[in-house]
Amino acid sequence: MSARVIPAAVVAAAAARLSYSVLRARPPGGPANWDRTNHRGEPVTLLEGPAVALGGVAGALVVGGSARERLAVAIAGAGAAAFGSYDDHAGNGGSRGFRGHLGALRKGELTTGAVKLAGIGATGVAAALIAGSSRADAKSRGPVAAVADVAINAGLIAGGANLLNLFDLRPGRAIKVALLTGGLLARTRGGAASAAPLAAATALLPEDLGERSMLGDGGANALGAMLGAAAATSLSRPARIAALGAVVGLTAASEVVSFTQVIERTAPLRWADMLGRRPAASPPATAASPADGAPEAAAAPEAAAAARAEAVPEADAAPSR
Repeated sequence: MSARVIPAAVVAAAAARLSYSVLRARPPGGPANWDRTNHRGEPVTLLEGPAVALGGVAGALVVGGSARERLAVAIAGAGAAAFGSYDDHAGNGGSRGFRGHLGALRKGELTTGAVKLAGIGATGVAAALIAGSSRADAKSRGPVAAVADVAINAGLIAGGANLLNLFDLRPGRAIKVALLTGGLLARTRGGAASAAPLAAATALLPEDLGERSMLGDGGANALGAMLGAAAATSLSRPARIAALGAVVGLTAASEVVSFTQVIERTAPLRWADMLGRRPAASPPATAASPADGAPEAAAAPEAAAAARAEAVPEADAAPSR
């Protein structure tokens, strides 16, 4: 791993914290433009997202590797952040998931989500063209292989951006998934390229777990895109094809299966998901007793929100937590 990884991680974490502080002090368009309500009925801010993106991009530009690789990761993150933030602010939540957006297009309606998907797809292609072939495939760079690499790498970048966003339904969940992915990439040269975005996200993880802020589409898309770019510039072609297959498979599964429901029903996953999070809200006290016709326990707000989220696939779930 490059000796510049630690400085890059420090730069990314510092830039993320500084950006978050500045944005919190002077949020563009005013605080109301960024405030959302979570499952507890409490306000959270989306400013974590642009702060993570800015930190990740800043760190990516100083990490080791070729200039093309650094630029590819930075463009992937910046483009995904821009289109994700557009959907955060302009979207109305009427259509979700690939099925929802494609269905709207068939009816002649262009949703903000469709614009985001197209924009992140174009960003993925641009970053893939800049990155070129992975160093692991330096001996097989013919014309056909070059075209295949662009397609695979663009899929990893755009697919990674979309997939990580599907996990941003509970505090800290998307960042935990990103850290797990980074741990797998750390066994390859991808550990260097992924260090900056992971450091930026980790620097703001306490804010996310404390339910003071959330990544939103802008942050989750950017983080996923940069991890996809890290994989694209480091893994061998067979490994990238396998990774892309996993991304496509999980994305397809999200159209019919609730990841939240799977996590809640699997003890180890539920434990990891709750690690560091605030405990579920206590049921509100009631003056009436069960004998008077009152329910024995009122449902906690988080339990009600979880039930609503689990009733639909992750691709159709609301981004608010």
